[in-house]
Amino acid sequence: MLTLLLVRHASHGLLGRVLAGRMAGVVLSAEGRAEAERLAEALAGRGIARILSSPLERTRETAAIVAARAGVAVETAEEINEIDCGAWTGADFAKLPDDPLWQRWNSERATCAMPDGEGMAAVQARALGLVGRLAATDRDETVALVTHSDVVKAVVMAALGLSLDRHDHLVVDPASVTTLHVYGDYMRVVRLNEVAA
Repeated sequence: MLTLLLVRHASHGLLGRVLAGRMAGVVLSAEGRAEAERLAEALAGRGIARILSSPLERTRETAAIVAARAGVAVETAEEINEIDCGAWTGADFAKLPDDPLWQRWNSERATCAMPDGEGMAAVQARALGLVGRLAATDRDETVALVTHSDVVKAVVMAALGLSLDRHDHLVVDPASVTTLHVYGDYMRVVRLNEVAA
Protein backbone atom coordinates (compact mmCIF):
# COMPACT_ATOMS: atom_id res chain seq x y z
CA MET A 1 0.00 0.00 0.00
CA LEU A 2 1.21 3.47 -0.92
CA THR A 3 0.70 6.15 1.71
CA LEU A 4 0.46 9.51 0.00
CA LEU A 5 0.99 12.75 1.89
CA LEU A 6 -0.46 15.63 -0.13
CA VAL A 7 1.29 18.70 1.27
CA ARG A 8 0.31 22.24 0.35
CA HIS A 9 3.23 24.68 0.34
CA ALA A 10 3.55 27.08 3.26
CA SER A 11 2.50 30.75 3.16
CA HIS A 12 3.99 33.42 0.88
CA GLY A 13 3.53 37.18 0.82
CA LEU A 14 0.93 37.24 -1.98
CA LEU A 15 -1.36 34.66 -0.38
CA GLY A 16 -5.00 35.72 -0.41
CA ARG A 17 -4.25 38.95 -2.32
CA VAL A 18 -2.87 37.96 -5.72
CA LEU A 19 -3.48 34.92 -7.92
CA ALA A 20 0.18 33.93 -8.03
CA GLY A 21 -0.24 30.89 -10.26
CA ARG A 22 3.12 30.04 -11.81
CA MET A 23 4.68 33.48 -11.24
CA ALA A 24 8.44 33.33 -10.74
CA GLY A 25 9.96 34.63 -7.53
CA VAL A 26 7.07 33.79 -5.19
CA VAL A 27 8.90 32.55 -2.10
CA LEU A 28 7.93 31.70 1.45
CA SER A 29 7.35 34.53 3.89
CA ALA A 30 8.85 34.45 7.38
CA GLU A 31 5.51 33.07 8.57
CA GLY A 32 5.67 30.46 5.82
CA ARG A 33 9.15 29.31 6.82
CA ALA A 34 7.93 28.90 10.42
CA GLU A 35 4.92 26.91 9.14
CA ALA A 36 7.22 24.68 7.09
CA GLU A 37 9.42 24.04 10.14
CA ARG A 38 6.36 22.99 12.19
CA LEU A 39 5.23 20.83 9.28
CA ALA A 40 8.64 19.14 9.06
CA GLU A 41 8.52 18.41 12.78
CA ALA A 42 5.02 16.95 12.51
CA LEU A 43 6.03 14.71 9.58
CA ALA A 44 9.32 13.57 11.14
CA GLY A 45 7.89 10.28 12.40
CA ARG A 46 5.88 9.40 9.31
CA GLY A 47 8.66 7.40 7.60
CA ILE A 48 8.78 9.41 4.39
CA ALA A 49 10.70 7.49 1.70
CA ARG A 50 10.40 10.05 -1.11
CA ILE A 51 9.51 13.71 -1.49
CA LEU A 52 8.32 15.04 -4.84
CA SER A 53 7.80 18.76 -5.31
CA SER A 54 6.17 21.05 -7.81
CA PRO A 55 8.91 23.03 -9.59
CA LEU A 56 7.81 26.40 -8.17
CA GLU A 57 9.94 28.18 -5.56
CA ARG A 58 7.40 28.11 -2.73
CA THR A 59 6.92 24.36 -3.03
CA ARG A 60 10.62 23.63 -3.40
CA GLU A 61 11.37 25.70 -0.29
CA THR A 62 8.68 23.89 1.71
CA ALA A 63 9.88 20.51 0.43
CA ALA A 64 13.51 21.30 1.28
CA ILE A 65 12.63 22.04 4.90
CA VAL A 66 10.63 18.80 5.19
CA ALA A 67 13.34 16.83 3.38
CA ALA A 68 16.10 18.09 5.67
CA ARG A 69 14.20 16.74 8.66
CA ALA A 70 13.21 13.48 6.91
CA GLY A 71 16.72 12.82 5.57
CA VAL A 72 15.66 12.33 1.93
CA ALA A 73 16.30 14.22 -1.30
CA VAL A 74 13.68 16.29 -3.10
CA GLU A 75 12.64 15.25 -6.61
CA THR A 76 10.83 17.63 -8.95
CA ALA A 77 7.54 16.52 -10.53
CA GLU A 78 5.93 18.70 -13.20
CA GLU A 79 2.70 16.70 -12.82
CA ILE A 80 2.00 18.42 -9.49
CA ASN A 81 2.81 21.94 -10.67
CA GLU A 82 0.37 24.74 -9.89
CA ILE A 83 -2.58 25.16 -12.23
CA ASP A 84 -1.65 27.38 -15.18
CA CYS A 85 -3.65 30.56 -14.50
CA GLY A 86 -2.94 31.96 -17.97
CA ALA A 87 -4.10 35.58 -18.35
CA TRP A 88 -5.12 35.70 -14.69
CA THR A 89 -1.57 35.11 -13.44
CA GLY A 90 -0.76 37.94 -11.05
CA ALA A 91 -4.36 39.19 -10.93
CA ASP A 92 -5.63 41.02 -7.86
CA PHE A 93 -8.24 38.82 -6.14
CA ALA A 94 -10.27 41.93 -5.26
CA LYS A 95 -10.85 42.69 -8.97
CA LEU A 96 -11.64 39.18 -10.21
CA PRO A 97 -15.22 38.77 -8.85
CA ASP A 98 -16.55 41.26 -11.42
CA ASP A 99 -15.31 39.12 -14.32
CA PRO A 100 -18.13 36.84 -15.62
CA LEU A 101 -15.56 34.21 -16.59
CA TRP A 102 -14.25 34.20 -12.99
CA GLN A 103 -17.80 33.56 -11.79
CA ARG A 104 -18.15 30.72 -14.27
CA TRP A 105 -14.71 29.34 -13.30
CA ASN A 106 -15.80 29.10 -9.68
CA SER A 107 -19.10 27.38 -10.43
CA GLU A 108 -18.07 25.11 -13.33
CA ARG A 109 -14.59 23.82 -12.46
CA ALA A 110 -15.22 20.47 -14.12
CA THR A 111 -15.54 22.01 -17.59
CA CYS A 112 -14.22 25.59 -17.47
CA ALA A 113 -10.63 26.68 -18.00
CA MET A 114 -8.77 29.86 -17.11
CA PRO A 115 -8.29 32.29 -20.04
CA ASP A 116 -5.18 31.13 -21.93
CA GLY A 117 -4.61 28.73 -19.05
CA GLU A 118 -5.60 25.35 -17.74
CA GLY A 119 -8.73 23.67 -16.42
CA MET A 120 -9.08 21.60 -13.26
CA ALA A 121 -9.76 18.46 -15.29
CA ALA A 122 -6.29 18.75 -16.85
CA VAL A 123 -4.74 19.31 -13.41
CA GLN A 124 -6.55 16.25 -12.09
CA ALA A 125 -5.46 14.09 -15.03
CA ARG A 126 -1.76 14.93 -14.71
CA ALA A 127 -1.73 14.57 -10.91
CA LEU A 128 -3.58 11.24 -11.01
CA GLY A 129 -1.17 10.03 -13.68
CA LEU A 130 1.69 10.53 -11.23
CA VAL A 131 -0.24 8.88 -8.39
CA GLY A 132 -0.94 5.90 -10.64
CA ARG A 133 2.73 5.53 -11.53
CA LEU A 134 3.73 5.71 -7.87
CA ALA A 135 1.10 3.12 -6.90
CA ALA A 136 2.18 0.80 -9.75
CA THR A 137 5.58 0.27 -8.14
CA ASP A 138 3.77 -1.91 -5.57
CA ARG A 139 6.00 -0.67 -2.75
CA ASP A 140 4.70 -0.18 0.77
CA GLU A 141 6.10 3.29 1.29
CA THR A 142 5.18 6.82 2.24
CA VAL A 143 5.60 9.48 -0.43
CA ALA A 144 5.09 13.21 0.14
CA LEU A 145 3.89 15.35 -2.77
CA VAL A 146 4.55 19.02 -2.02
CA THR A 147 2.16 20.92 -4.22
CA HIS A 148 -0.67 23.46 -4.42
CA SER A 149 -4.25 23.77 -3.17
CA ASP A 150 -5.99 23.02 -6.48
CA VAL A 151 -3.80 19.97 -7.08
CA VAL A 152 -4.60 18.58 -3.63
CA LYS A 153 -8.31 19.25 -4.18
CA ALA A 154 -8.24 17.57 -7.59
CA VAL A 155 -6.72 14.36 -6.20
CA VAL A 156 -8.98 14.28 -3.13
CA MET A 157 -12.09 14.85 -5.21
CA ALA A 158 -11.12 11.93 -7.45
CA ALA A 159 -10.59 9.76 -4.37
CA LEU A 160 -14.03 10.72 -3.04
CA GLY A 161 -15.76 10.41 -6.40
CA LEU A 162 -16.88 14.06 -6.35
CA SER A 163 -17.26 16.45 -9.26
CA LEU A 164 -14.62 19.13 -9.58
CA ASP A 165 -17.52 21.59 -9.43
CA ARG A 166 -17.54 20.87 -5.68
CA HIS A 167 -14.00 22.25 -5.25
CA ASP A 168 -15.15 24.90 -2.79
CA HIS A 169 -16.41 22.22 -0.39
CA LEU A 170 -12.79 21.47 0.54
CA VAL A 171 -10.33 23.64 2.45
CA VAL A 172 -6.61 23.11 1.88
CA ASP A 173 -4.65 25.39 4.21
CA PRO A 174 -1.02 26.45 3.72
CA ALA A 175 1.43 23.87 5.15
CA SER A 176 -1.37 21.33 5.55
CA VAL A 177 -1.17 17.58 4.99
CA THR A 178 -3.88 15.37 3.51
CA THR A 179 -3.19 11.64 3.82
CA LEU A 180 -4.40 9.02 1.36
CA HIS A 181 -3.89 5.27 1.19
CA VAL A 182 -3.59 4.08 -2.40
CA TYR A 183 -4.30 0.49 -3.37
CA GLY A 184 -3.77 0.24 -7.12
CA ASP A 185 -6.68 2.20 -8.65
CA TYR A 186 -8.43 2.70 -5.31
CA MET A 187 -7.72 5.65 -3.01
CA ARG A 188 -8.93 6.16 0.54
CA VAL A 189 -8.80 9.56 2.27
CA VAL A 190 -7.43 8.94 5.76
CA ARG A 191 -6.88 12.50 7.02
CA LEU A 192 -7.81 15.85 5.50
CA ASN A 193 -6.15 19.27 5.86
CA GLU A 194 -4.06 18.59 8.99
CA VAL A 195 -2.07 21.64 10.09
CA ALA A 196 0.72 21.35 12.67
CA ALA A 197 0.10 23.43 15.79
